[in-house]
Amino acid sequence: MGLAIDASCDLPQDFLQQHDIAVMPIAVTVDKSTFKDDRNPAEIERFLNLNLGSRSHSAETEPCSVDDVQKLFLDKLVLEKDCVFCLTITAGRSAIYDNVIKASFAVLKNYRKVREPAGITGPFLMRVLDTRSLFTGSAPCVVEAVRLIQANETPAAMRERLAYIAENSYGYMLPRDLYYLRARAKKKGDRSVGLFSAVLGSTLDIKPLLRGYRGETTPVGKVRGWEHGCEALFSYAADRVRAGLLVPVMCTAYGGDLSELPKLPGYDQLVQACQECGVTLMQAPMSITGMVNVGEGAVTIGFAAEEHNVDF
Repeated sequence: MGLAIDASCDLPQDFLQQHDIAVMPIAVTVDKSTFKDDRNPAEIERFLNLNLGSRSHSAETEPCSVDDVQKLFLDKLVLEKDCVFCLTITAGRSAIYDNVIKASFAVLKNYRKVREPAGITGPFLMRVLDTRSLFTGSAPCVVEAVRLIQANETPAAMRERLAYIAENSYGYMLPRDLYYLRARAKKKGDRSVGLFSAVLGSTLDIKPLLRGYRGETTPVGKVRGWEHGCEALFSYAADRVRAGLLVPVMCTAYGGDLSELPKLPGYDQLVQACQECGVTLMQAPMSITGMVNVGEGAVTIGFAAEEHNVDF
């Protein structure tokens, strides 16, 4: 059993390596600089060191193509695994889900031509799942998939459980720069952050809290000031930890030097709540794809929980 994710899913590199999780890359071009977003820490550091700043909103992103997905599977994964679950960012935000679905037809049609000469018998299964969220919001599904594999669950049981977790996964984002977010949204034809909101936010230092949930990305609250926003977000996350999670993990990410994340206001409250409740707190650098879409300096959290009311 194996797993594949797209690069926008924010999980620590050591977790991906430990569990042999394949990453389907996203190509990112800013001005004349091109990046292969595959969660490689060195590439993320190169992106940050170039200080592209506000120019990144004009970036072009190209998700792993149908041909690239086929190549990844037929050249590598069908020789290493008997079943692979592909977990992707919500289909409404990227073409990667549709590309993987299209690629799966060719993979399932041609895998025998690859496996049999290598002396590998038996069928190969490929399952594709839309996580219904984005960035850290996609992470709980991946963590749960690892647990299910370790528990020797069947592919059918895994699919059912992961579909339930995806339906109840939350990804929250606190952007630092609303003008950047509006410029990026305008380029992509996304009307979720209007000009008035951007001007108001910058004038009064009001920041929106955005949520990816069940395939939709919407503002769910406003906070005054960046530091207060961090404190409100982490306090909410700590409350959800104490209320109980469907997967015992809270995933956090930062669009910059990761050493800055634990220093943010309220983060210590989240650390304490996770320690008290036996919940694993993960820290990951935000993907290059995430940073060009939300802006550098953004903070995100992701977890899976029963449906609940949100009040910021």
